This record gives sequence, structure tokens and C-alpha cells, in this order.
Amino acid sequence: QVQLVESGGGSVQPGDSLRLSCVFSGGTFTTYRLAWFRQAPGKEREFVGTISRGGVTTNYADSVKGRFTISRDNSKNTVYLQMNSLKPEDTAVYYCAARSFGLSSPRESDYNYWGQGTQVTVSS
Repeated sequence: QVQLVESGGGSVQPGDSLRLSCVFSGGTFTTYRLAWFRQAPGKEREFVGTISRGGVTTNYADSVKGRFTISRDNSKNTVYLQMNSLKPEDTAVYYCAARSFGLSSPRESDYNYWGQGTQVTVSS
């Protein structure tokens, strides 16, 4: 059974940086496309970005483009979300997700597996 475990969340000030990690287990990591989503208080979960199986292709939501970077280390079964220039509106629970078939997708429903989430709070 595939499991995803996020870590790295915390409380930071506006303008700070944070790196989230998501460790994958229970399957062949290189066959899965991965994504990050987030859910702010009182809002629906939203797409943040995706990364292809080989790590070459990434796509981002407009709200984080230029500030966030997704990468993966296939030797460590880990996907990362580097977040720079954080803003209060980035405050949310961040989730990683994996899908075993199809293309990278911004749709929540396309992902088979989800982590438990890690809280990121940006506040002065």
C-alpha cells in the first residue's frame, strides 16, 4: 500500500522560505506522478504544482509560479516543495499526492494517494 508522509511545515514570517518534504513508500516511486495541493482555512483544497516521473517537467498554479519549486529525488523516494517569498495567503495545510497512471494533472480527483498534510502558517 502506497503511503505518503509530509514534513517540514511550520510558522514563518512573510518573505521567509520553507521546504516541505514528502516521503513515498509502498510502491515504485519512479512510476508515479506527484503533486502538491493545499487547503486554507474555510476554503477548498487547491492545486499548487506537479512534477513528472523523471522530474524534468513541472507545472504550477499561477498563485505560486516564480516563488515555489517542486523537485524530486528518485534515489530517496522523496518529493520536495521549496517555498520562497512566502505570503500570509500561503497559509494552509499542504498535501502531497501521487497517481500511478495518466499524465500529471491539476485535478484533485486524478490522484490515488494522499499524505496526511503538514501545516504552514505565514504571519508577522
